[in-house]
Amino acid sequence: MDKSEDKLMLDLGKLNELNAEGCAACGRKFTLGETVVLACGAWEGPKKYIHENEAVFDAKTAAYVERRCYDAGRGE
Repeated sequence: MDKSEDKLMLDLGKLNELNAEGCAACGRKFTLGETVVLACGAWEGPKKYIHENEAVFDAKTAAYVERRCYDAGRGE
């Protein structure tokens, strides 16, 4: 899997869609033109878009993982 498939730059439509909930990793709202990634993390349910700097790409699973989750050893 190419990691660029789970990465995108926010346009106005996607920004409006994602800002209802905000970033699952840090709680902040997103901004126009920001890069986000689809990642798994400590939350319940499916992958969510989070700020790119809040994620680590795990080569073993070929997926993005929330940084705190990865650092805690869950991403290994």
